[in-house]
Amino acid sequence: MRIVREGIGFGESLRWHGGRPWVADWAAGQVLALDDAGGAEVIAEVRSFPLCFDFLPDGRLLLLDSAGRLVLRREPDGTLATHADLAEFGTTPWNEIVVDAAGRAYLNNIGFDFPGGEFAPGFLVLVDTDGTARRVAGDVAFPNGMAILPGGATLILAESYAERLTAFAVHPDGTLGAAAEWAATPGDHPDGICADADGAVWYADVGTSRCVRVRAGGERCGTVEFDRAAFSCTLSRGANPQLYLVGQRWGDEQGWPSGVVAAVPAPAPGAGWP
Repeated sequence: MRIVREGIGFGESLRWHGGRPWVADWAAGQVLALDDAGGAEVIAEVRSFPLCFDFLPDGRLLLLDSAGRLVLRREPDGTLATHADLAEFGTTPWNEIVVDAAGRAYLNNIGFDFPGGEFAPGFLVLVDTDGTARRVAGDVAFPNGMAILPGGATLILAESYAERLTAFAVHPDGTLGAAAEWAATPGDHPDGICADADGAVWYADVGTSRCVRVRAGGERCGTVEFDRAAFSCTLSRGANPQLYLVGQRWGDEQGWPSGVVAAVPAPAPGAGWP
């Protein structure tokens, strides 16, 4: 394992884009593009916790601003425009986002105030290319990371409180089919996820401080141990694939900033979306 970046306040939402890893620092309200020399370029700043992001097919950044209940779009001149208004869906926190090949964005909302709120099921919303938003799935137990498998026909959701990865068929109009278990993760509460070119999915787990590689049906075929809680992961593309993971001290006296992005060789490159 090698350390790519230290000193992150609260790292989440790892992505691979333009030949380099990107990460959101929720504590700083920043989206950072990293390089392997330890440098970081601040691409956008939005004070939101959570603050997750993905990319449109033309490369523009989409930011899920939970605090503002908005999806923001970063234009080529660096300005942030409103891509979608999410106020109609309530005030509970928004979490993750994934954008498909057509530029449609899937977002999830945990459905209850966290921490401290009484549990309620979460839901998924689709934001179409024209910015219109509609609910496409519900009754999910703390929705977290999402990935669309190669081919675009299946969306995988990390259902943290259900201890599983859940699959939805993606219909031609972007709506989703019924939920079905893709892989049980007993004892783990999957957070950020990413798919690889061999048909497996990696998930980060906060409680066990590791990333785990699983196949459909639940077979575990790889584990990377971390020295702190693991919140998100992503895979590079092309030759010599790397698994990038981000985590921080969680629930102890160490506090912030303890976030670190690290990388290890992976058996297969990333595939699908993000």
